[in-house]
Amino acid sequence: MNEPVPVLRAVDGGTAKLMPDIDRERAWLLTVDGAPQSYVDLDDPAHLEFEYARRLAHVVDAAADEGAPLDVVHLGGGALTLPRYVAATRPGSRQEVVEADLGLVALVAEHLPVPDGSGITVHGADARAWLRDAPARSADLVVGDVFGGSRVPAHLTSVEYAREVERVLRPGGAYAANLADGAPFAFLRSQLATLAAVFGELALIAEPAVLRGRRFGNVVLVASHTPPDTARLARRAAADAFPARVEHGEALARLAGDAAVVRDADAVPSPEPPGGAFGIG
Repeated sequence: MNEPVPVLRAVDGGTAKLMPDIDRERAWLLTVDGAPQSYVDLDDPAHLEFEYARRLAHVVDAAADEGAPLDVVHLGGGALTLPRYVAATRPGSRQEVVEADLGLVALVAEHLPVPDGSGITVHGADARAWLRDAPARSADLVVGDVFGGSRVPAHLTSVEYAREVERVLRPGGAYAANLADGAPFAFLRSQLATLAAVFGELALIAEPAVLRGRRFGNVVLVASHTPPDTARLARRAAADAFPARVEHGEALARLAGDAAVVRDADAVPSPEPPGGAFGIG
């Protein structure tokens, strides 16, 4: 049997590398210009290696009764880690994945194809442009996981963007955004203020060390009009191999403070991570 070998390819966003995991037979790490993007185990799609992916999965798990299918829009595709998880844990789900990097879409389709009948459809398009044309009230869950390199693009941080997300969600649906920031949390605070201007309920999942400002890292922000099941989220986050905390209500209002709502005219990307924060050699 041939040993899997790394795959190196130029894609729109830089140089993509698929590296096999020597400990798991059909598992792969995807990096772009050294920044980790996705980890996929083709034999066990419910295995999630990255902390942020596990936290997004907590949101998926709490979104409906166990095993019930969902209609999910994923903005940002990478190697389709979370769509594969949803397909495995919620059979019959319909999922639309929007990935702007056409070279990356082709690489993943060639080397890490999704099984036939998975219910996953991949669209090579800009996330916001695709969202603008999507049917209203068509999704139970919208996941925002778009990074240009290691930064969230500016046009996916504004209140106008948040209103497009809200339009696509069904009543009772939720938006889950993977964001990255560090103290003093200017970007995170701006996103809390922006989403609070559109949605009535917010919750945040993050590692305590990140929330205390000890290191730069990922946070998952959940926005909806109906109260999220924070108790269920908190149980899953606390019991995880990478324990995290769930904050909501007054704690998030205090964190947002007097941060201004972001509009298209003044939107900026998320901050550049400090050297070595996310890189892999």
